[in-house]
Amino acid sequence: MPTFPSTVLEQTPAPPSSRSKIWPAAVIFLFLIVYLGSAFSPALQDDADCTHAEAAREMLVRGDYVTLHVNGVRYLEKAPLPYWLVAFSYRIFGFNEFATHLPLIVAMFLLVLLAMHWGGRAFGDRAGIYSGLLVATTAGYYLFTRILIPEAILSLLIAASFYCFLTALEHRQPWRWYAGYVSLALAVLTKGLVALVFVGGPALLYLVLTGQWRRWREFRLVSGLLLFLLVAAPWHLLAGFRNPRFFWFYFVNEHFLRFLGKRYPRDYNKVPAVLYWSLHLVWLFPWSLYLPLALRNVRRDFRLRRLGPPLDFAARTRLMCWLWAGAVLVFFSLSTSQEYYTFPAYFPILLLVAAAIADYERASCKRWLVPVSVVLTAFSVAAGAMLIAALWSSRTLPFQPDISAVLAQHNMAEDTLSMSHFLDLTGQSFAALRLPAILATIALIVGPLTAVWLRIRAKHFAATWTMALTMGLFFIAAHIALDRFGSYLSSKPLAEDIARASRSGDEVAIFGDQAYGSSLLFYLQRPILLVNGRTTSMWFGSTYPDAPKIYLDEAGLLRIWNSSTRIFLFVPEHELAAANSLLSNVNKYIFAENSGKVVYSNQP
Repeated sequence: MPTFPSTVLEQTPAPPSSRSKIWPAAVIFLFLIVYLGSAFSPALQDDADCTHAEAAREMLVRGDYVTLHVNGVRYLEKAPLPYWLVAFSYRIFGFNEFATHLPLIVAMFLLVLLAMHWGGRAFGDRAGIYSGLLVATTAGYYLFTRILIPEAILSLLIAASFYCFLTALEHRQPWRWYAGYVSLALAVLTKGLVALVFVGGPALLYLVLTGQWRRWREFRLVSGLLLFLLVAAPWHLLAGFRNPRFFWFYFVNEHFLRFLGKRYPRDYNKVPAVLYWSLHLVWLFPWSLYLPLALRNVRRDFRLRRLGPPLDFAARTRLMCWLWAGAVLVFFSLSTSQEYYTFPAYFPILLLVAAAIADYERASCKRWLVPVSVVLTAFSVAAGAMLIAALWSSRTLPFQPDISAVLAQHNMAEDTLSMSHFLDLTGQSFAALRLPAILATIALIVGPLTAVWLRIRAKHFAATWTMALTMGLFFIAAHIALDRFGSYLSSKPLAEDIARASRSGDEVAIFGDQAYGSSLLFYLQRPILLVNGRTTSMWFGSTYPDAPKIYLDEAGLLRIWNSSTRIFLFVPEHELAAANSLLSNVNKYIFAENSGKVVYSNQP
């Protein structure tokens, strides 16, 4: 808690409205509007999104739940649990966007429920409501669940492991230890050995700092380890028996060498340090601006001798959250990384921020709440002003149905950030984004200004909810914008064109890395030839003797191009010069094009 006299806290109880059952229901309702409402569109994106969706689709079609395949090639670099869940969703709902997104939505929903329960138990009713509210309305959570990556599921399982760990120390109930071991095993089946680092490291350090390692006999180490292995080991053993060299590839290449930046083939970058740390202000927006309230008491949270043994549950939670978040953030500051890798650190940070906001509001401490809200408003209004300027500069421009025509171009092969597409926005592109830009402007200006006014009037509960509703509106605007980016980020329209025109015996090929046209795989649901495509995720599987004959070099493409077989050749924009040079002396016809991507055919 903030360092206020206890009498102040006792004389300033939380308003009854914050304890009403209607507020947890309101958090759930807001979550469902935002997440469930955006589950049906846009189309699945090229690169990781459709690669992972295709792995789950082929798992279901093949009936092989041990060895993942993409384009018929063994895909051994990922743990299986997310694909099992998506394949199960496909079995019920079919192969579509909603079924692909559903497991992530369910994971986020459970994360919201866990946040409300954990925050309420540790810090009180208001903090519990805020914990769920912050999880439901944090920018990074929404942004990084638009693509099929395992981080949401991993975060849920890591959080469940820590919750079971802390409550087991408090209640001395053996089933909590076993639930924690199972959660950790499932986390390993979601993302690999990194889950052991993120849970085991902070838990061990916590036990050392608090002196509770002396209770090691209560930890059910032998039976818990056996249960952990019973859940986690079978898939790893079966995958190793069925796929020679799996253990080297999965554990050495995909874990240790990836951490060191020496993984082969090298298709991952390291986010520059300044971006790595500063971008968390964006991923945790708007609640990252309230982090100073939690940081102000970090020394107290580590000054354990004042609390005396045993620690209460609030103190345990605070200490564990700092260790947990710190372990994730430090680990990926040293490793190769993408922006979303630190996703598991969001939950403990948001628990700490929710507790701090609730404490300061309960004490009605406008001295800190108002300045923080003013800073947040300054950032938001500045962003809103930039949107207004962009809208004004594009006011006379006609609506552009193909947004790629008015975006800045960059070399996709040299991307460092997974969200680098947003750097392509230009003033002209806002002619295609007027509605979402207007909604975002309203959210960024009206909401924060209203929240500051409410803070000044000491209506803090209403102020926090105003910011949360503001983010809900902002997410709706973001979803509309992503729909407008749909044809740029996905090749679904081209896949539909090919599906309508193709006949039996026709072939489809991708020029270059499969990732740049992976949505063709998912939407066409057929094998696709790869020209110079024995790269990235398609490399290791190609070394097996049963790999399908889908790999072509440039000479092989020319041979099949000059045959009687009809070829549809997908070429991403950054490969057009190379493809046109190769096909300069043969007949080629533009079959379809969309957002800079072209499909050539060897027959008219």
